[in-house]
Amino acid sequence: MKKIVMLLSFVGMLFAAPPKFLMPEEAFIPSASIGADMKIEANVTIAKDIYLYADEMKLEVDEKDGISVAKFDAPVTIKHHDEKVYLESPKFLVTLQKDAAVSGVKTVVFTLSFQGCSEQGLCYEPQSKNFSFDVDSAKLSVKSDKTKSLDITIVEEKAPTQELSQTDAIADTIKSESVLFVLLTFLGFGLLLAMTPCVFPMIPIISGVIISQGEGLSTKKAFALSLVYVLSMAVAYTIAGVLAGLFGANLQAALQTPWVIYSFALIFVALAFSMFGFYELKLPDKFVTKISSKGHKAGYLGVAVMGFLSALIVGPCVAAPLAGALVYIGQTGDALLGGMALFSLSIGMGIPLIVVGVSAGKFMPKPGEWMTMVTAVFGVMMLGVAIWMLSRIVDMYVTMVLYAVLGLGFALYLNPFEREGHIFKRSVALVLFAYATALFIGALGGSTSMSKPLEFLKPQAQTSNMSVNTGHKAFVKVTSLKELDALLEKNKGKKIMLDFYADWCTSCKELEEVTFANAAVAAKMNEFVLIQADVTANTAEQKELSKKYGVFGPPALLFFDTNAELIKAKTIIGFVPADEFLAHLNTL
Repeated sequence: MKKIVMLLSFVGMLFAAPPKFLMPEEAFIPSASIGADMKIEANVTIAKDIYLYADEMKLEVDEKDGISVAKFDAPVTIKHHDEKVYLESPKFLVTLQKDAAVSGVKTVVFTLSFQGCSEQGLCYEPQSKNFSFDVDSAKLSVKSDKTKSLDITIVEEKAPTQELSQTDAIADTIKSESVLFVLLTFLGFGLLLAMTPCVFPMIPIISGVIISQGEGLSTKKAFALSLVYVLSMAVAYTIAGVLAGLFGANLQAALQTPWVIYSFALIFVALAFSMFGFYELKLPDKFVTKISSKGHKAGYLGVAVMGFLSALIVGPCVAAPLAGALVYIGQTGDALLGGMALFSLSIGMGIPLIVVGVSAGKFMPKPGEWMTMVTAVFGVMMLGVAIWMLSRIVDMYVTMVLYAVLGLGFALYLNPFEREGHIFKRSVALVLFAYATALFIGALGGSTSMSKPLEFLKPQAQTSNMSVNTGHKAFVKVTSLKELDALLEKNKGKKIMLDFYADWCTSCKELEEVTFANAAVAAKMNEFVLIQADVTANTAEQKELSKKYGVFGPPALLFFDTNAELIKAKTIIGFVPADEFLAHLNTL
């Protein structure tokens, strides 16, 4: 197994920057001391990314003076690449014994032997170091005849189980499990994440891209285009993730600036108007002829670019699996395995998109009135994505008005009042017209809820002596580490919850509108001091704040005890349902 680990590491090094290996004396620092009870405490301090093989650990004494090892206690081992190892600096307690005839003080030579490897792929030669101690034999137990023929065994003391956060548990999985297990696990995580709002906006994008190819599109080409889109998306996620893990720079967050959002929203508007038939978007004829002559097919390059940019700009979500992979890369510097995990995660997220793309191609109707209707539907969906992107940087009033205008326009296009139209078409048009009208009225009335735009019309209950508040108290916003430290110091003695938030973060808004809006959750949240770290602008101060707590991107929920100390094991990354979050709060 050790040879396999070294071979895999060597292959990885071929595609990565040359690693910097430590000298043996830097990687391992052995030490030993003897206590008043004549028990030897031995320790091997190991450097970062170094581990020790438990089977190669030996603690021995020279028995020429009648003193030997009775037993030694060792910390628990961890399975790593199918070997029992110590990933942290191990400490041992050695109990000595004497022969019956031994008396007085004896000088004993204690030998500590070990062997370890680097996560970068280098295995060191076996090491050993001798220590000399004066041992008072009067304090040792006498070796009995029964123990003479017994082999010395390691008695492992069970260390207290350390609770890990979701992110750390996932990072630990990458460290300790096989490569195949890690890749399959992250593929499964990706499939689960495909059912979240992070991926939903990409459905109309890939559908629109397929539909825009026009008539004569085969199932095979629809699959190829969808695969190109998903692979480009996966490459983007992987590159952004590896950079974030190695350098702590969130490329996705850096792209959530107003000019980038406006530009990308404008691209979707242009695509929508192209689908409405106002013009045809295509590469220049000379360029198409040139790439076609080299064996490429027109259209794939544009799909690849769209997939790459969609991953970075449309879906900047951070969930526990993604954060776990970033933590692993940051802790170990192993961009190869971490990048493979991120790529597998992205492919899992993209599998449903491939299905959608192939379906759009396979069931695309033939040219005619129905094809015109389908193209218009996808054009409206493109405009919806553009408005959804703008909602990150514009006021909710503007967002609701834009959605209302889009809904009214499409409803009138469907002609809900046409008597001879199909009943299904008329029903959809009437419902859309009613909802869009409600949105418009709600926006004018000051409502900010897309699901309940007319709630402001409900009469407010009047109470003479008390008011009922079913929501949580307001968050105190901070944008720098200095502001946060001041609040933590001020609120010592209280439980504190810190919410990392950004206006462009879809899951952040989902937390606020779904999880935090739950009455039971809100009541429990009121037991905490609520602080919100706003990292929308991604300034240097906000980056420093995120880096201090190892947050690669929002949403992230951190909790502090009454001493204002971070309870790392209780950290939550990504969206969490109300009932699950309430159960989590009850453990604090």
